[in-house]
Amino acid sequence: MARDTTQPSDPLERWNDALTTLQLLQLDPFGFGGVCLRAPHGPVRERWLHALAGLGIGLVKVPGSVDSERLLGGIDLAYTLQTGQLHLQAGLLQQADQGMVCLPMAERLSPALLAPLVQALEQGQVPPTRHNAAPTSTRFGVVALDESLPDEPGLGAALAERLGVWLDLHELSPSDIHAAWQGDSESDGLQIRLSPGALARAREQLQQVQASDEHIQALCAAALGLGIGSLRVPSLALRVACSHAALNGRSTLDADDLGFAARCVLAPRAKQWPAEPSEQESEPAPPEDASPPPEPPEPPEDSGESPENDAEKDENPDTAPPPEQNAEPSAKDLQEMMVAAALASLPPHMLDALMTRQGAASHHTSGRSGQSRAGSQRGRPLPPRPGRPGGQARLHVLATLRAAAPKQRLRQAHSTGRVAIRAEDFHIQRYQQRASSCLILALDASGSAALQRLAEAKGAVELLLQQSYARRDSVCIVAFRGAQAQLLLPMTRSLVRAKRAMTGLPGGGGTPLALALKMAHEQAAQLQRQGVTPILVVLSDGRANVTLQGLGGRAQAQLDAQSWGQQWRASGHRALWIDTSMHPDAQAQQLAATMGASYLPMPLVQSQRMAHAIERVRSPQA
Repeated sequence: MARDTTQPSDPLERWNDALTTLQLLQLDPFGFGGVCLRAPHGPVRERWLHALAGLGIGLVKVPGSVDSERLLGGIDLAYTLQTGQLHLQAGLLQQADQGMVCLPMAERLSPALLAPLVQALEQGQVPPTRHNAAPTSTRFGVVALDESLPDEPGLGAALAERLGVWLDLHELSPSDIHAAWQGDSESDGLQIRLSPGALARAREQLQQVQASDEHIQALCAAALGLGIGSLRVPSLALRVACSHAALNGRSTLDADDLGFAARCVLAPRAKQWPAEPSEQESEPAPPEDASPPPEPPEPPEDSGESPENDAEKDENPDTAPPPEQNAEPSAKDLQEMMVAAALASLPPHMLDALMTRQGAASHHTSGRSGQSRAGSQRGRPLPPRPGRPGGQARLHVLATLRAAAPKQRLRQAHSTGRVAIRAEDFHIQRYQQRASSCLILALDASGSAALQRLAEAKGAVELLLQQSYARRDSVCIVAFRGAQAQLLLPMTRSLVRAKRAMTGLPGGGGTPLALALKMAHEQAAQLQRQGVTPILVVLSDGRANVTLQGLGGRAQAQLDAQSWGQQWRASGHRALWIDTSMHPDAQAQQLAATMGASYLPMPLVQSQRMAHAIERVRSPQA
């Protein structure tokens, strides 16, 4: 099987597949789970969503800020207060029954929101809540809008695995889809929307579509060859292929149906190149203990035929039996066809990029517990704002009564003695909660750093330690000189301990910058696991001359420093590079850009200025 992917996938074919997916959603809105659409904001995605909204399918939008009570159902507080009796309201998942759920920015959904959503999608019912002990039946599909960049973690694996069709419209432009759709935007939806009669016939045809054992074996083998280990994926691919066949009025699957499933279900999930079958696998050798084949039996005497006649019959094609017509392709042929269709639909070098991104993706999906968190339970009180109470949002009673008081005369035309409160009166409490942070200071104590600049750096550190002590933040100091990096001060809030550690800091020797960045990265990972936000500040001229092995060599030392700088950038944490050299060098700027850090040249180091710069990085909103 050929592996030529030098030609990019046809944009027109990809857009046609996206339009066909819209028709499949009309036919079978929740049969294959739904669609994962990877596309940025722009006219291409908006046109596809505009067409989706015009299909006549019930579409419920679930924002990422929704709470579990609004998602799964709970108390209708406004109606309950108005009537004095408990009233429950249906959640968004119940409202989406027999329709679709749209998830904007689905890659940012919290696990607490994804878990009940995936459970309802898998089981076909809303899980029980504290207000409703019995599960509620609901069937819906999902349209997950993934806006992540190629080097960012995408949609959660639990939800992505259950969505049959994956579409990637990142590289499509309006000019690419102009040939597919003509006319204004108001007529776009009408070109793909099925008429009621055609939709009824297609749904009836879907019940009659049959897949042979060869089709099922080929789908499983193709998925396995592309590195897809989940059995759910071939099952979803089979459902998509059957829907595609019913859409085209067929009762049996053919190459077009399997090819569409291979392009839209299997290809986006590919993780490896399929293995080439060797000659030994294609033509297995007989076992050593196998007996020789038996001799052909002699023809009976009364048959009237002889071996010579058989030879003449073989040599004469006119007398040979006709070959079998319309022979069904084998499972192996179908597998090769689907794998070839999947590989042909991939953009150039996508498989290589997917394989190299697996490690980075696993790092990102571990979460960032140390980042800033929105506080709704504790912290510094903020003015209340209008909103719906529920979940973690608590009702601000005084602000709610203050908003309802001026309207009582209008609401109590027929006075009942109660305070009439409506949904528009609700106000919720807000708090400003700041996650704790730790400042990791990487100090260059090598010979290239003059003693007076190191002394100023110590002064700036002491100022920062005083501020950190007042804010109850922590500091961590990594000093590097000679052939090693030293954890001079583990994470601490003790001002006395930090001053004592800084006092005895010597200077001189080489610049093991890579070792310092490695140690800072390890400390940041440990802080992140503890729920603390790490912030790195590097005070160095960037002239690394000691490798990771502690040996001399400026070229290799710079490569090692670049490598660990890239790893810091991948972690997503903030950083600041203060260039302490007398003449700012391009090497320090390049290293700062590699780390994703802010760059500040400071030939004449000043303690107060350095402290202000670090404070701006620590509090970017200020």
